[in-house]
Amino acid sequence: MKKTFQTHLEHYGFTDEEIQALVDIATPLDLPTRHILSHQGEVASHIYFVLEGICHASYLTDKGKSFSKEFYWESDWIIGFESLIKQEPLPYLLETLSPVKLMYLPVSTLFQWHTSQHPAYIKLLEAKLMHKENKERFMLLYTPEERYQLFRQNYPELLDRLADYHVAAYLGITPISLSRIKKRLNNTQEN
Repeated sequence: MKKTFQTHLEHYGFTDEEIQALVDIATPLDLPTRHILSHQGEVASHIYFVLEGICHASYLTDKGKSFSKEFYWESDWIIGFESLIKQEPLPYLLETLSPVKLMYLPVSTLFQWHTSQHPAYIKLLEAKLMHKENKERFMLLYTPEERYQLFRQNYPELLDRLADYHVAAYLGITPISLSRIKKRLNNTQEN
């Protein structure tokens, strides 16, 4: 587990000394499906790196609705930047959707990267910003059917690993709408 983590840290520009220090403070975690990493309303105390499996962040409303924020899978960092920067509770729930293997580090690690202006901090921020802009464009400029087709194109490996209701929530549609879209696309492909 640690070798994958070390390789990823090398990619982010950490020196051998820094990698060893991070590996020493990182704790491996093996968690089952539906394990809650952080409850909505809690202040983040850790950052995570996904080695295997899928995690999910979702907003929960007072009316019992759930809105999918993001999926995280192999080689993704899970960092609640808003909570960390503002020192406020997370506005979403973070849970596992499959058995997962994670490395977790204390939030103080991220603050050290920020304070020292470590290249990893800048790379993580840039990656998150680009992802957010892409998702914004995805949600605003495409129809639900186009969003589903793009999701299939860009994340084919996730389709078999996620329940339809999770995919629908991520696309901003109901499971019934997703079912209709899939049926329509299947009928189009058959003709």
